[in-house]
Amino acid sequence: MLVVEDEPLIAMLMEDYLSDLGYSVIGPARGVSQGLSLLQAEAVDFAVLDVNLAGEVSFPIADALADRGIPFIFASANSRACLTPRHCDAPMLGKPFALADLERVLGGADLHHV
Repeated sequence: MLVVEDEPLIAMLMEDYLSDLGYSVIGPARGVSQGLSLLQAEAVDFAVLDVNLAGEVSFPIADALADRGIPFIFASANSRACLTPRHCDAPMLGKPFALADLERVLGGADLHHV
């Protein structure tokens, strides 16, 4: 699972939680270019994308994932229902989050289709 998160403490927490849930983590990538590079270099089957990455947004990574048919969820403290028109139906993990929140969102996400 690809993790794109620019805040080191949140990235470590996300990695720990995902490992606890049995996922193997790729990354974390801290920005769009690093996320896109990992997507090209690694076999990614799912992704968790922080929306705001130090002044840029992760939407280009979401677009690349969708183009490849790889499911993903957004993670954000912003509670807007639709962050980008192309991905209005993408599941959202609200920040701050606990392990149970991540597990609930992943359980509700369609891990086989975008």
